[in-house]
Amino acid sequence: MTIVVFGARGRVGRQVVAGLRAAGERVRATGREAPAGAFGPEVETVAADLDRPETLGPALADAGAAFAYAHPAGAEGFAAAARSAGVRRVVLLSSAAVTRPDAAQNPIARRHRAVEEVLERSGLEWTFVRGGMFAVNAIGLWGPSIREQGRVRLPYAEAQSAPVHEADLAAVAVAALTADGHAAMAYTVHGPESLTLRRQVGAIAAAVGRPVAVEEVDEEVARADMLRGGLPEFAVTAILRNWSTGAAAETSTVVPQVTGRPARTFAEWAVDHAADFR
Repeated sequence: MTIVVFGARGRVGRQVVAGLRAAGERVRATGREAPAGAFGPEVETVAADLDRPETLGPALADAGAAFAYAHPAGAEGFAAAARSAGVRRVVLLSSAAVTRPDAAQNPIARRHRAVEEVLERSGLEWTFVRGGMFAVNAIGLWGPSIREQGRVRLPYAEAQSAPVHEADLAAVAVAALTADGHAAMAYTVHGPESLTLRRQVGAIAAAVGRPVAVEEVDEEVARADMLRGGLPEFAVTAILRNWSTGAAAETSTVVPQVTGRPARTFAEWAVDHAADFR
């Protein structure tokens, strides 16, 4: 059986490809341009774009399962193409934001829930992997200032989050793609520990082998920093709102339950990504 991975060059997608290959599966990796050479000769690569329905049929031909990311504009076309190609199983990378009480007002939640709803009524066998705070967000939020200034500016240094390693999201997706028992399941995947932002910066400092200062600033300064870093306004607002509560972050045990091994800690993630902060 061939398993198609959409967005194969993304942070999670590339880990899904690696996990499927390690499991001995036949993999077809897609991107807006075919990611030729990105994964070695054993991985088939094709061009496929969720905004171009005519590219989806060839990408899904003879496939039994597919991993996809949330793209509302292309969701109906993707579901139709998957049905036509005889795909049985779809695993969607979604967001834990859809489970929050304010989901109806949250643009991230609305975007992901719209795609979930398409799959729920598609007739396909679906599984949702709803990621919480991606640990990899730290690269965009803090990477430039750590590399250039050896510091991080934070409005709420004692705020907590439970970052999840992208490899753990991928591991849950790989399990759902390759094994029975995950149909119609929505897995909300947080990291295994609730950590203050100060401790997260400390873990990065330990991984890179040099001190990283934490400078406390007011919220508007932090907002400007994040917007300058390229984060969209709605994402910045959501992050600051979550940080301002001061509450312990929700953790989860989904990774060990689904994969049979412990979830990776943020300290492990920092070691894996130390080069991004040097």
